Amino acid sequence: MAAAIGAIGLNMLTGATGQLSMGHAFFLAVGAYGYCVLAGESSTENGHSLTGLGLPTWLAAILAVLLAGAAGGIFSPIAGRLRGAYLGIATLALIFIGQHVLFNAGSLTGGYNGRAVPPLSVFGFTFDDSELVVAAVPFGSSEKLWYAGLLALLLSALFARGVLRGRPGRAMNAIRDHRIAAGVMGVPVARYRAGVFVLSSMYAGLAGVLLALVFQRTVPEYFGMILSLEYLAMIVIGGLGSVAGAVIGAAFVSLLPQVFTHYSDSLPLVSAPGTGGLAPGEASRYLYGAAVVAVVLFLPGGLARLGLARTKKPKAPQQSAAPKNPGEKS
Repeated sequence: MAAAIGAIGLNMLTGATGQLSMGHAFFLAVGAYGYCVLAGESSTENGHSLTGLGLPTWLAAILAVLLAGAAGGIFSPIAGRLRGAYLGIATLALIFIGQHVLFNAGSLTGGYNGRAVPPLSVFGFTFDDSELVVAAVPFGSSEKLWYAGLLALLLSALFARGVLRGRPGRAMNAIRDHRIAAGVMGVPVARYRAGVFVLSSMYAGLAGVLLALVFQRTVPEYFGMILSLEYLAMIVIGGLGSVAGAVIGAAFVSLLPQVFTHYSDSLPLVSAPGTGGLAPGEASRYLYGAAVVAVVLFLPGGLARLGLARTKKPKAPQQSAAPKNPGEKS
């Protein structure tokens, strides 16, 4: 769910507006660590004196999303003026800056070992390991967070769909297809590009909060360049500019390592982690790397376009009127 939310945000930026971002993982880290700092208590862990504000966790989650949006807003003047590979290189710098801060700001991030994530509590309902039984069905932390993530995904997808199908979406597509023509038509190009960058950052921040809650511990190494490349793979495989494509691509990239891990004994060249063979995580990266190349060459619209083409029924051929008999009077 978290991957799908982050992919939707990146798809609005890259797929709908045409802005290449290599720094999506940075904003996920802002959301994840922002939640930990805002919701956590000041304590000492692994030799680091951790700073925490101790805010209510539901408020900390909201503020963490806004904090990610604010980080995107700080970068938005650059995003509003750069494009193409230049913007990609500029956003790539965010990854290196973020990694340096995460590893060295020990009082906020916990350094190399990261920091624990406080469980989310909303109106007295806590998403922790305490078991909840509903109709004789037990719900643990994972089940609770799964349903919370599903609700967040539905709301995020509906909002993004409304944006893309409305006037802002048409302006975003115009900027992507022809920036100069969009400006001539009266579209404030720089303002739209900066605004979409902020919105995409907020989606990434929400995904970061959900990931932190699921993992129960944040570590700097996770929020690196590989994570940003995985999100780019999600939107390319699923389909650029499509909300459904972002969800499909996120499911493909996220579930592939789990499938390889489960069937590692049956698949050639793939072995369980630590046994000396090709690990499931590495094998999955090879596969979705090949999938990106295949989609670009043979299926530019992604998996979402393939599903749409299958659901469309071919039109019945129109029957032309039979020619009149030459001897017949009209």
